[in-house]
This record gives sequence, C-alpha cells and structure tokens, in this order.
Amino acid sequence: MAIYLPELDPVNIEFPTPDSALAEPNGLLAFGGDLRPERLLCAYRQGIFPWFSDNEPLLWWSPAPRAIVLPMQFRPSKSLRKFYRKSGYQVTLNHACHDVIRLCAETRANEGTWITCDMIQAYQHLHRLGYCHSVEVWDHKTLIGGLYGISVGGVFCGESMFSLADNASKIAFWFFCDHFAHHGGQLIDCQVMNDHLASLGAVEIERELFTQCLQQQRDAILKTECYQPQELTLSLS
Repeated sequence: MAIYLPELDPVNIEFPTPDSALAEPNGLLAFGGDLRPERLLCAYRQGIFPWFSDNEPLLWWSPAPRAIVLPMQFRPSKSLRKFYRKSGYQVTLNHACHDVIRLCAETRANEGTWITCDMIQAYQHLHRLGYCHSVEVWDHKTLIGGLYGISVGGVFCGESMFSLADNASKIAFWFFCDHFAHHGGQLIDCQVMNDHLASLGAVEIERELFTQCLQQQRDAILKTECYQPQELTLSLS
C-alpha cells in the first residue's frame, strides 16, 4: 500500500497540523526538512518530533494516543525508594548532557537506534542553546544512567533514557519529576507508550487533549533556576 506524505519545505519551517498524521503507521506526519534548531523547536511546540533510522529519510511524527506523565503525581515504588537509600548514587542536572545523549544512542546500538549521528549533533546544539537538558545518575564519578529531552515552557519532551546499572534510569526519572514539579513543570511528554514507561506511571491521552495542554503550557515561564546545572535532591514540599 502506497503512503502519501507531505514533504517539508527546505526553507519554510512550518509543519502540517498534527491531526493530519496517519493512523498507520501511527502518527507519521511528514518527511524531509532538516534538524536545525528553529525547525526542531517549531516541531516540539506543536507536539511533533523526528524519529528515523540511518537508512530512512527524515521522518516527523505526532502519534495518537500520547504517553504522558504528570510529574506532580509521580510516586516511586517502595522498592525503588529502598534501593536508592542503599545505593549511594548521586543525581545531577545538566552536568553531562553530551555524554547522556551519546550513551542513549550507544546502549541501543544492537537493537537499532533512531539517535543517529545527525540527531546527536542536533540535540547537542540545542543543549548549547539552552533547550535540551539532561539528568545524570552517578556511582561516585561513573555515569551509570540518565535521560534527556527538550524544554517547552511547562512541558518537558522526553527523548530517551539509558541505564548501565540497576534502576539508574528510574532514579533519574524520579528525581527529575520531583525537581520539575517543584519548579512549576506541569507535564512530561513520553511520546509512545512502552513497558518501561508504564512501569514509571505513564498514561495515554488523546492527541487532541495533549495538544491542548501543550498549547496552554508552551509559553509558561518556570522558576529561573530550574535548568541551571546542579545536584538534584528530593524536595520536601
């Protein structure tokens, strides 16, 4: 069966509306364009993200339903709390974003990854511009887990996470939820549901509702220190 997709203009950064995305493959919206910061930020502000492999054209997606987490409602399991207390792990924000992105790609090399060399460079560029952020989990001075994503006002668009030790990515997510909620964050976009996200409490909502929430929150201003490099601790409030 042939699939007809709009091709993005090489200069104009506008996208088709997300509700015009295909039902099969779920959420496929357009192809082409590039990964320059202006286009990427325009995409995320509309709930659109790139997802493609090395042997594919640049593909853009807006799936339905959408997997999300409300950070203020995240509750770590008793076993995760117990594990963390015994682990001695440290958690930081924006201390090693380039390394987190690279490790997210490398740890998926055997299963095939959408985090291509071009994607790595694009998101590292967004980090230098202040839009891409990472959470790191350390065992002493060794980076053992983390996550990264894009900030869009009161929404954090999660891109990927990795774990080189038990529960490292879950601890990164737990600490970020606590930090993000404490600084005014309202919603974490997890894109497409999987078993790991479900274990973290992700739920699915309709694309229309997600788009409405994004439109309401994308120009929100969080507390100034939200994304400053820092060690993360659990808030008391």
